[in-house]
Amino acid sequence: MKELLKNWTLPVAMLTGTLLYLLFAFTPALSGAAEVMEPFFDTILPWFMFLILLVTFCKVDYHKLRPVGWHLWVGLFQVLFIAIVVVLILGFGMKGERLILAEAMLCCIIGPGAAAAPVVTVKLGGNLESMTTYTFISNFITATLVPVVFPLIDTDIHMSFLSSFLLILYKVCLILVLPMLLAYIVKHRMHRLHSWIIGIKDLSYYLWAISLAIVTGTTVRNIVNAETSVAFLLLIALLGLVLCVIQFAVGRYIGHFFNAVVNAGQALGQKNTTFAIWISYMYLNPLSSVGPGCYILWQNIVNSVELWQHRKSEEAAKEIKSNVRS
Repeated sequence: MKELLKNWTLPVAMLTGTLLYLLFAFTPALSGAAEVMEPFFDTILPWFMFLILLVTFCKVDYHKLRPVGWHLWVGLFQVLFIAIVVVLILGFGMKGERLILAEAMLCCIIGPGAAAAPVVTVKLGGNLESMTTYTFISNFITATLVPVVFPLIDTDIHMSFLSSFLLILYKVCLILVLPMLLAYIVKHRMHRLHSWIIGIKDLSYYLWAISLAIVTGTTVRNIVNAETSVAFLLLIALLGLVLCVIQFAVGRYIGHFFNAVVNAGQALGQKNTTFAIWISYMYLNPLSSVGPGCYILWQNIVNSVELWQHRKSEEAAKEIKSNVRS
């Protein structure tokens, strides 16, 4: 059982979050507890993300944080995908459900790289420093493009570019910059604490699994409470799946040219969906948040498959070495 949980942490976390939400939501005796726990989970989730990044950044070699070739191409393709969706919206004059579908797609693309992407990248044998660097780059891309793009597709948005940019940049600083600064202090000034943190194997990975269970439960809640038809929700979910596969595939293709398949795939494919949900509520039709809500399920299924393949490859390599020695 321990080995099963270790190997399939992400699917178990998603299943746990789903079942717990359904249990509390549809059991009358537990409905009161559900109302109490909902704001509690909404409050602790950012702290989990903070701890995940703090632990991850404690392992970063800060001298290696620099842009590399694949950063440019992954960033360009993110901008290209955004431009395609915006052109379709404006070119066809989309309204109603068609506009909501397009907005859901846009949120799945314009969202920055996930804060937890470096965690998965390390588990897959990728480079922590280059992934961390791109996480900052992608957040800057998002902070720049959202104030430009969203007013084009929703004329009711009256926030200025500077106000929107600074608001998003403030969120980015809380999510990324603050834990990095604290991790730098811990690594270079608090050596005993740093040794203890990095000495706990896969700590950031399991913290992320807990946060994934919370996010999955919240996603299921949003889907269940969405005021639209099941068919429309399924269509949004299907589009999210298609975008997820495309972005992971394009990212991995770019990575082939730079010997960075894992990093580039995670950079373009794994999104900060919590942030994407926030910007959809902030600027667009709230129903479009179902898009990034479903995307988080798809991207973690992809991550689970990648981790399974990586684990199988490592086991095969060990078996080959064992046979050679014998």
